[in-house]
Amino acid sequence: MDSLKIIVFCGPSGSGKTSIVKALLSIMPELEFSISATTRKRRNNEVEGVDYYFMSPKQFKSNINSAAFIEHEEVYKNVCYGTLWKEIDRISNTGKIPILDIDVNGALNIRKKYRDASHIFFVHPGNEEILRNRLKKRHTENDEAIAKRMERAVRELTFSEKFDYIIYNDSDLQLSVNSSREIIEKIIQTNI
Repeated sequence: MDSLKIIVFCGPSGSGKTSIVKALLSIMPELEFSISATTRKRRNNEVEGVDYYFMSPKQFKSNINSAAFIEHEEVYKNVCYGTLWKEIDRISNTGKIPILDIDVNGALNIRKKYRDASHIFFVHPGNEEILRNRLKKRHTENDEAIAKRMERAVRELTFSEKFDYIIYNDSDLQLSVNSSREIIEKIIQTNI
C-alpha cells in the first residue's frame, strides 16, 4: 500500500509520549491508536483491548512463533511488548492512520520494516530529573522499578537523533501536542 503512513511516538518511560498520543487522538480523527500487546500486569485504570492486549508469557511467545508481531521486545526482565501486524491492517483498512506509542527499539524496528511509511517522533523529557519526578508521581512502581526505568531511559535518550522529529516535553504538554499536530498535519497533506 503506497499511501500507508504510520505515526510513531517513542521515548523513555515517563517522557510524556502517552499523554501526547492521547491528546492527539482526541483532536485528530484521522488517527487511530495501535494497541500494543504486553506481558506486564494491567494497572488499575487500564482496559484490555483499549490500552493494551494483555497476554501471558506463553501467549506472547506463541504470537512470536507465528510471526504475528511487526516488532517485539523484552523491555524489562520478563516484561515484553510488541506491535501486532493485525493492528496496522485493522486501522489501515478503515482509512485511518495508525499512531503507535512504543519504546525506542520498537520504533527502530518499525523504521526497518516501514522505512518510507513511518514518521517517528522522539519525545524528549528535557532532562533526567524531570523524568525521575514524573515516574515517582505515577505511584505505579517502587524505587527499584523506577531505578530500572531510569537506567534504560538514560540509554534511550542517546537515540533521539536517529528519529525524524524530536518533541521536547519538559514543561508544557500543550505546546508539545501543538508542535506534534502541526507536523502530523503536514505529513497527512503531503507525500512525506
